[in-house]
Amino acid sequence: MAVTEFLGCDFSSSPNARKNIVLAWGRVAEGRVVLQRLERLSSLAAFAAVLVESRPWVGGFDLPFGLPRELVESLGWPLEWAACIRHFAGLERAQIRSLFAAFCDARPVGGKFAHRACDALAGSSPSMKWVNPPVAYMLHAGVPLLLDAGVDFPGLHPGDPQRVALEAYPGLLAREVLDGWTPKAQGTGRRSYKSDDKAKQTPQRLAARSDLVHALEAGQGAHGPLRLGMRLQLTTRQRTELVADASGDALDAVLCMLQAAWAAQQHAACQPRYGLPGHFDPLEGWIITV
Repeated sequence: MAVTEFLGCDFSSSPNARKNIVLAWGRVAEGRVVLQRLERLSSLAAFAAVLVESRPWVGGFDLPFGLPRELVESLGWPLEWAACIRHFAGLERAQIRSLFAAFCDARPVGGKFAHRACDALAGSSPSMKWVNPPVAYMLHAGVPLLLDAGVDFPGLHPGDPQRVALEAYPGLLAREVLDGWTPKAQGTGRRSYKSDDKAKQTPQRLAARSDLVHALEAGQGAHGPLRLGMRLQLTTRQRTELVADASGDALDAVLCMLQAAWAAQQHAACQPRYGLPGHFDPLEGWIITV
C-alpha cells in the first residue's frame, strides 16, 4: 500500500467548543492501522482548512454524500450529483426542513422518508432526516466544503486523486464487532456504546466501548475475525482516551479511519473505486464496506 494517511471524520453540522468535528489520522505499519493522532475542530472553517492542505489521504467521512433519488426527482432538483449538491447548498436549513417535511407529510405512515439503496444494507438513517440524527444538515454543511476543496469522490465526481473522500458509517463496523451484525445477515441484539446525553453515559456503554476497542486491536469481533481484516494499533494513552470518551466521537472517527484504510487496501489491490460496488446510483452515492 502506498504511503498515504488515512483520515476518519466524525462530523458535526454545527461544531463548537463543546461538540467538535473529530478527525482520526492513521497509517499502515507492519500490517496494522496505526492511529497517529486525533484532531478536534471547533468550526466548519477549520474543517475546510484541513481539507485543502496539500497532502495525500484517503478519508472516510461520517455524513451522507447524497440524497435519495426519489426525493430529488419529486422536488425537481438537478439529477447530476455535483449540480444537486450545489443546489442543496444554496438553501437555508429552514427551507430544507419545510421541503422535506412537506414531502413526508404527503406519504403514508411507515413510509414517510425516502431511502437510498445503501441505507437498508448499512442500517443507516435516511439521508433526508433533519432530526434524530440531523444527517440532512450534515450533508448540507459538509459535502459542499469537500466539493469546494476539490477532493476526489470516486463514482460521484472527479477531483484531486491525492485526496480521496468516501462516505463512511461507523455504526456498521461497531455493530459487526459488538453484535455480529453484517449487511447480509442482520443480528437481533445491539449494544450501545455511546451517548451525548450524560444521563445515558452508563457503565454498560463504557464496557461496550472497552470491548469494541479491544476487539479492533485484536481483529476479532463477536463472531470471529473482522470482515474487513483490519487490526488497530493504539498507545496506552490513546486506548484510554477512546474508552473514556462517552460521546463516542473519537471512537467513531477511528472506526471511519479503519473503513478508509480498508478502502485504500482495495484500491491498492486494483479493486475498482476503493472497494465500492461495480455499479451504484451516481446521484445517491454509497457507503464504503457495504
